[in-house]
Amino acid sequence: MRRGLAGLLASAAGLLPLASLAQLYTAKNYVAIAPGSSSATVVRAAAKVVPSPRQLRWQQLERTGFIHFGMNTFTNKEWGDGTESPALFNPTALDARQWVRACKEGGIKQVIITAKHHDGFCLWPSKFTKHSVQSSPWKGGKGDVVKEVAEACREYGLGFGVYLSPWDRNSPYFGDSAKYNNYFVNQLTELLSNYGRVDEVWFDGANGEGPSGKKQVYDFNRWYALIRRLQPAATIAVMGPDVRWVGTESGYGRETEWSVVPTGAQQQASIAANSQKEAAFAPKNMMEDDLGSRAKIAHAPALVWYPAEIDVSIRPGWFYHPAEDDKVKTPAQLLDIYNSSVGRNGVLLLNIPPDKRGLLAEPDISSLKGFSNLLAATYANNLLRGSTATGLSTNQTAALLDMKYDTYWTTPGHDTTATLSFALPVPQTIDLLQLQENIAVGQRIESFVLEYKSGAKWLPLTAGTTVGYKRILPFAPVRAQYVRLRITSSRLNPTLSAIGLYKQAMPTGK
Repeated sequence: MRRGLAGLLASAAGLLPLASLAQLYTAKNYVAIAPGSSSATVVRAAAKVVPSPRQLRWQQLERTGFIHFGMNTFTNKEWGDGTESPALFNPTALDARQWVRACKEGGIKQVIITAKHHDGFCLWPSKFTKHSVQSSPWKGGKGDVVKEVAEACREYGLGFGVYLSPWDRNSPYFGDSAKYNNYFVNQLTELLSNYGRVDEVWFDGANGEGPSGKKQVYDFNRWYALIRRLQPAATIAVMGPDVRWVGTESGYGRETEWSVVPTGAQQQASIAANSQKEAAFAPKNMMEDDLGSRAKIAHAPALVWYPAEIDVSIRPGWFYHPAEDDKVKTPAQLLDIYNSSVGRNGVLLLNIPPDKRGLLAEPDISSLKGFSNLLAATYANNLLRGSTATGLSTNQTAALLDMKYDTYWTTPGHDTTATLSFALPVPQTIDLLQLQENIAVGQRIESFVLEYKSGAKWLPLTAGTTVGYKRILPFAPVRAQYVRLRITSSRLNPTLSAIGLYKQAMPTGK
């Protein structure tokens, strides 16, 4: 994809030195583990780590949008080399309001624009380089794509974010680490100072050669400090302290996704090393199956809340290519991706690239809208509403089904297992389970089983490990009236903000 995480320098792999903890963490989303702590102590500590306010806000967005637009749009490439003439950039009908409006209609809550990709061409008139829109024929050199996107996001009530590529194949400073880091900070300062509130800043680890042929050492911690000072509410992803890359560009997350991980998991070189070794895009699954289990955290010096962002493009490539107009993912594919990203305790970052006109193409808009409609139809009717809960008080049942995230059910005393039984008013056909933990008090559930009653027997429907912010599990359709959820393991008293049983809607048309 566009990001090229393969280029992460070994010297930048340890992103979070202890000296920087104060600026990067809150008191609750990081905990140091005393040497020699028992496994039980470590598990209890992990269960009490919670997201920072910015991380919780980000997780609750569920769906964010990426807008890949720039020089590559006009050269029909995925990666430029920095020698492209600014004269090539000339969209004939650019409409950022169309982009953001389509995203909002597609259920996306925040939009990130590629302000500068690896080719170094800036979509805003930077004072620190002429390799930008100011040297293009678009709007006579007076245009500013970043400004138009920021204003559109405010108009439509969406969050606004910026992607700024650390790798710059045009800048003469790249490879002179001190000079280039100053240059990068100047550009980052422009983006953080001139466009109102910025909700997410997105870095990758791409680090190939620049015009000098020398390697660059990125000063990530200096960049983080600047963001914390100028835009303290912004989450920093995915080469950053707030949000990590899940390890795949397919849109599919892990079956077991812990948001609490050892701080060493932030040294992403191990999963970055094989991603994007060449400009040609090819999705690669570089995920480890387990980042935060009891075995992984047992000897960790510290634990941190570090959730996963799961990115995918609506097309095979990240920039618009005319040959891909018939390869846009269908609404049904996007729903499956949602269930396997947001539904696996992640946030879905979906890329929708504008074309050379500066407009989103009709196939993309149609699929995005169809996806939103299919999602709404699937989750419109929680079949557990109106059911009778066994072994729960009225208030507890209400908390599970009131559609309010802040209310939640939990067990009494020190119970780490539980059985929640429900009797539906009438038998219903079900094929989808949705669970939500209240992550504001921690991620705790380690395993669960959903069962239904057939005659006198309880038979399994589906089972899972982690829940986190949201867990969605499809299963073969069954007609049932009596169901139960058995939580079989939890790090502390389990919490549930919501439980739902659904019947998946069928797509209509494309």
